[in-house]
Amino acid sequence: MRPAQLSFVLEREFLSTAEGHHTPVMLWGPPGVGKSQIVAQIAARHAVPVIDIRLSQMEPSDLRGIPFRVGDLVQWAVPALLPDAARHGQRGVLFLDEITSAPPAVSAAAYQLILDRRLGDYRIPDGWAIFAAGNRQGDRGVTYAMPAPLANRFSHFEVDVNLDDWAFWAYANGIDERLIGFLRFKPELIFDFDPAKTLAGEMAFPSPRSWEFAHRALQKFGDHPEMLVGALAACVGHAAGVECAAYIDSLDRLPDLDAITEGREAAVPAEIDLQYAVAAALAGRALRAKGKPEAQQVWGNILDYAQRLPLKEMGVMLVSDMHRGIGANLFAVPQFAGWANAVADVMLYE
Repeated sequence: MRPAQLSFVLEREFLSTAEGHHTPVMLWGPPGVGKSQIVAQIAARHAVPVIDIRLSQMEPSDLRGIPFRVGDLVQWAVPALLPDAARHGQRGVLFLDEITSAPPAVSAAAYQLILDRRLGDYRIPDGWAIFAAGNRQGDRGVTYAMPAPLANRFSHFEVDVNLDDWAFWAYANGIDERLIGFLRFKPELIFDFDPAKTLAGEMAFPSPRSWEFAHRALQKFGDHPEMLVGALAACVGHAAGVECAAYIDSLDRLPDLDAITEGREAAVPAEIDLQYAVAAALAGRALRAKGKPEAQQVWGNILDYAQRLPLKEMGVMLVSDMHRGIGANLFAVPQFAGWANAVADVMLYE
């Protein structure tokens, strides 16, 4: 399931705690696809805490607590890391990350906590959702087969990588638009994880997480071309790093983006890679204009330019990225109707 859909699922599951309909959710997927970040975004949206428990780093007693004697009885000290309404709040997310890396004895200790929302006398507050995440056995991570009793305590979703969802996140989080343009040009490189390459010694590989690292590398080494290829390769692997650096090096042939957004004459590049770069850069400028007095004028000028792109599909991609970030306000721009008529055959075909 694509990340945007999973975000909706987790949103509903979090809200369902208030009605007593919550089911613990298990997210499956290879490393770097954003499982943990989806959970964090749900918590941030509702301004509630996330308690991230890494079961792979725990002993069974860490979860169950330590026994102590009270008279002739033995009681259990509840671990401070478990959700407590007085200390953490009435609502929140209990996130069991790396659950498939936990030894079976630790997984067994979590059974009652996940299904019954309790451990002995301890109870998870009603407003807390339970989410978990882990890698699949084929991902060559440190994983154990999930025992059937534990698996039966979750609803299960597999996280797919989706470039449109990643681009929406990237624009919203200030990721360098050159990387967005590159991945639009080379969409197969948004995620390319081959466990065999890891065994052969190549540890870096392209993933949504590592492209964020590449963004940071570009900010640090963009003014040192002799270092940039190695820095990008260190984040996303040698092949992807070399291709990305070559793409960035070609962008000095881009048309004047200021001229486009201001409605002045600007050329349309013939090279397909440069068209992807222009589209990504213009989408970013459209989103940054949101809320400013000149927003409609900027958007209208970009829509005019989108009609001039040789491939109608390129214009559709550009305007789709704009719409994801701007919303229905884009439809009120006078030039939108003209653009929509110009690409009607493409839109109807899709």
